[in-house]
Amino acid sequence: MTTHSMHPEAVTYFRDLQDRICAAIEQVDGGGKFQEDSWERPGGGGGRSRVMTEGKVFEKAGVGFSEVYGEMSADFAKQLPGDGTNFTATGVSLVFHPRSPLVPTVHANFRFLTKGERWWFGGGGDLTPYYPFLEDVVHFHRTWKAVCDKHAPLADYAKMKHDCDEYFFLHHRGEARGVGGIFFDYLSGDAERTFAFVKDAGSAFVESYVPIAERRKGLEYTPQQRQFQEYRRGRYVEFNLVYDRGTIFGLKTAGRIESILMSLPPHVQWIYDYRPEAGTPEAKLTEYWLKPRDWANEPLPQST
Repeated sequence: MTTHSMHPEAVTYFRDLQDRICAAIEQVDGGGKFQEDSWERPGGGGGRSRVMTEGKVFEKAGVGFSEVYGEMSADFAKQLPGDGTNFTATGVSLVFHPRSPLVPTVHANFRFLTKGERWWFGGGGDLTPYYPFLEDVVHFHRTWKAVCDKHAPLADYAKMKHDCDEYFFLHHRGEARGVGGIFFDYLSGDAERTFAFVKDAGSAFVESYVPIAERRKGLEYTPQQRQFQEYRRGRYVEFNLVYDRGTIFGLKTAGRIESILMSLPPHVQWIYDYRPEAGTPEAKLTEYWLKPRDWANEPLPQST
C-alpha cells in the first residue's frame, strides 16, 4: 500500500473531527443520540458511521468517518490523478436533515486521498434552505470566507465559492441545490500549509451551522411548509444519486452501501409538475435564493 506521510495525521484529525461534530449536534438536538456502526471494507480499511434518527431537531443526521485503501478498477483509475490503481482515502462526510422546514439542511465533506505518488485534499460545506433567512445565509458564507482569508492565497474564497455554485447544480433541472458555500478538490502543493487550511475548515463547520440551527429550531411551521420541504428534498436525492463525487467514488471502489447512502433524507416527495404560486416564499426560493450571489458581502438590515 502506497501511503503519503500525511495519511496517518489525516486519519487522526478526521476521526477527532467526527467526535466533535457529533457532540455539537447532540447538544443542539437536545434529545437525539448518534448510533455508531463500525464496518470493514473487504478490499481494505473500514470506518464508523454515526446516524441519529428521529431526534427532536434532526429527523436524520449522519456523520461518517472512513479510512479505506486498496486497488480500484483500471477504468475508474483513469479518471483520477496519479499512476497505477492503488489508492488510499480517508475523511469525514456529513448531512443533516432537520425536521423543521425552517432549519436548513447542511452538508460538509473533508477528505484526503492518494493514488500512486499523488496526494490531494478535497471538501467544503454547503447549505440547502427551504425557507431561507438572509442572516443565516450571510453567516454561513462569512464563516467560510474567514477561514479562506486566513489561508489566502492558498485558499481563494471567491474561487471556492464559485466552484461550489458550479458543482452543486442540477443540470437536468437547471437550478442550484442550495445557496452554496465553498468547494475544493485536488488541492495539493505545500503539504503543511494545505493540511492547516483543511483542519481549520473542518473545525469551522460547527460555527458555520450550529448558530443557524439554534436560531430556527423553535420556530413554528405549517403542514404546507413541511410538504414543500419534502418536495425540495427530492432535488437533494437527485443530486446525490446523479452527480455527487463522493457517492460515485464509494460505489466505484466497492464501499459500504449503507454508509454511502446515509445522506439521503428519510421522507421525500416527488410531486408531478409542481409549480408554486407566484409571489409566494416557495416561488421565491428558486427565483431569488437559488441564484449565485456574493452572500458574504450582502448587507444585513440594521437592528433597531
